[in-house]
Amino acid sequence: MFSAIFKTMKRYPVPDEIKAFAKVFAENGYSLYIVGGAVRDHFLGTANSDYDFCTDAQPQQVVEMFRKVIPTGIKHGTVTVLLRGASYEVTTFRSESDYSDGRHPDNVTYITNLHEDLSRRDFTINALAADCIQGNVTDDFDGLGDLGKGLVRAIGNPRERFKEDALRLMRLARFCSKLDFKPEAETFQAAKELAPTIANVSQERIYDELSKILMTKVPSVGLSILENTGILAIVLPELTACRAIKQNKVGACDVLEHTYNCVDAAAANGYSLTVRLAALLHDIGKPSTMAFNQYGIMRFHGHDVQGSKMAKDVLRRLKCSNRTIDDVGLVIAEHMTHYTPNWTDGAVKRFIRRVGRQNLDMLFELQRCDQIASTGAPNAEEYEAFMKRITELENQPMNLKDLAVTGEDLAKAGIPKSKTMGEVLGKLLEMVVDYPTLNDKETLIKQALVIYNQMTAV
Repeated sequence: MFSAIFKTMKRYPVPDEIKAFAKVFAENGYSLYIVGGAVRDHFLGTANSDYDFCTDAQPQQVVEMFRKVIPTGIKHGTVTVLLRGASYEVTTFRSESDYSDGRHPDNVTYITNLHEDLSRRDFTINALAADCIQGNVTDDFDGLGDLGKGLVRAIGNPRERFKEDALRLMRLARFCSKLDFKPEAETFQAAKELAPTIANVSQERIYDELSKILMTKVPSVGLSILENTGILAIVLPELTACRAIKQNKVGACDVLEHTYNCVDAAAANGYSLTVRLAALLHDIGKPSTMAFNQYGIMRFHGHDVQGSKMAKDVLRRLKCSNRTIDDVGLVIAEHMTHYTPNWTDGAVKRFIRRVGRQNLDMLFELQRCDQIASTGAPNAEEYEAFMKRITELENQPMNLKDLAVTGEDLAKAGIPKSKTMGEVLGKLLEMVVDYPTLNDKETLIKQALVIYNQMTAV
């Protein structure tokens, strides 16, 4: 039914400014098409103004048509035209041959045939092209039919498409996850057979596609495809090891299934990529820390600390930014810290100091997702009580800069600048964290001298 409906919707609503842009090509005897995601998403009822253009004009001919053209990817036929405050990325129709590295074509040839250009693309749903004058849609590979069926199908021979570019293996999972589609059977089988070729892809590109999967509405769809094709075992073997660890959680019988549910909870709540990465990796320390206590009950003592170390190693391998590595490592290391009402004010302040006030939201979001995946609901009462305590205490002294004395003050009092002075300041801070009323300059100098004399007594 849907397939038939899509096939009758053969026109794309081209914006007026793009029609004006395309008119320049037409006046010079060339054609211009919007191709790929923007056309696909229009037929799915999803707004997408991220336009990719293709043309039968060669790059130099495009340069001659416009005043301002940037050779952004001219080696592969792509230039960016700057016109009336807008930028348009335009790629010349091309054919490609020989992919000796399993990622990039050895030879690129400019052509004038739209069909041949579309035939080199990855999936039928991404090979839809709309001419920029009339909006008529070219669908040479039944992409509209596959949209109607909810399928991601490789164009032509799927094995050849994956051999040309192994990153397409992850793109298959990403589009299934993004659109809530299924992989077409032959395409899926080819992905399983060629999964080992993902090793030809740089870690940066793998991370980019993994991030895009995590940022979909239901990341577990894409993650499951990566797992079932064998790709996950290659790019994230630390995760697949979690499948063997059985656990009873809501909707999950093992640690990996629980992880999927945790990531989906992060997506459902619209959390950041950092939180979703932490949700993905928060339990990877469990396989190496699993043990049974004297009653035969499975325990994972220290899996938070171990998992933090492993997550950092994984993200370094994927060439992640240092900021992301640090943030993910921190919240995983702390995700098993749970507040109870008997915490002293000092304990709350030490927790804030250890985690960092700026990182508390990320930590609580990860904990909330973990609770949803474990029990079906977050512990809202615990969170609200904890936040109340934090709000009440966050303006009290917690760091060295909050002390009413400085190193200069202690130096004037007779304590020489040294490692020992630093230790004295640390002891003063611990005292003030527990007893904030003592944060008085005169009191602290007196106490500092007592501490210093005790430390240096023979």
